[in-house]
Amino acid sequence: MLSLRTFARSVPRTLSRSIATTSRSSFLSVPKNGFLQASLKQATRPSYAAFSTSSVFRQSPAEGDIELVAKLEDELKHEKASGLEDLETSVQNIQYVLQNNSWEVKDVPGEQEVVLTKKFGKEEIRLTFTVADLQNLSEQEDFDDSAFADEMDFQGHQPANQGRGAPGAVAQHPEDRIAPADREMDDLDRDMEPSFPARVNITIEKPGNGSLLIQTVAQDGLFQIEEVSYFSKPDLAHAQTAEQDWARQSLYAGPPFENLDEDLQTFLERYLEERGINAELANMIPDYIQVKEQKEYVRWLENVKNFVAA
Repeated sequence: MLSLRTFARSVPRTLSRSIATTSRSSFLSVPKNGFLQASLKQATRPSYAAFSTSSVFRQSPAEGDIELVAKLEDELKHEKASGLEDLETSVQNIQYVLQNNSWEVKDVPGEQEVVLTKKFGKEEIRLTFTVADLQNLSEQEDFDDSAFADEMDFQGHQPANQGRGAPGAVAQHPEDRIAPADREMDDLDRDMEPSFPARVNITIEKPGNGSLLIQTVAQDGLFQIEEVSYFSKPDLAHAQTAEQDWARQSLYAGPPFENLDEDLQTFLERYLEERGINAELANMIPDYIQVKEQKEYVRWLENVKNFVAA
């Protein structure tokens, strides 16, 4: 693929060089006549002047700027009018959980990461999650939809009542054979879609005793533990720099959680619940991500509009 692009790009340059060489040789063969040289100079001057004074490319960006700003303003009005209203239930859930628990929130406008912290005895507990999970989910859904469509095309999916059977036979899709009552229940199940998975990193630090890093996924009211790691140096659990991340990767991180003894898994899950890392919080975090993503999108629209209009 790269060689084709290289060849395609080299053809115009080679062709132009050959044309230029032919042109130069033909001009060199013409006798040096003063009148002819003056005519050639006069003939070539207007082409340079017309190219350099053209105003088309200077005017079109300004017209495009006006249309872009108008579109951004329309999008802003729409998002401000209905954006958070559609997430009213999520906002109420967030407020309830934060008001009835001791979590402190670090949410910096313009940043993707959100941090929840609290004290539990002498322990410092820290949860981090990011808006990027919602964006990554949208990309995955687009990929899944495309893959499903390709699969249906490959299987020769036909419109209803267009079969290849015997004359007079009527082809049916599987959904055509579902009773109306069952179809209503199926539609209801589709409406009750599960929440999206949100990755949550939990660090629990004890002074002078290092820290635990518990990597989880919050979804449908559950914290699904994936891995539990111990670090003697607490800063490695956070890994804010590339050096710290590199040092952490060189250490033994522990086995996958699902490979642990079932009783040990149960006790670790209870360990988190006793520290307020429970179903209530697992339901709130995906809501928080959706609300923050909406706010960040509105802020992004405002910043882009102000930049283009400046």
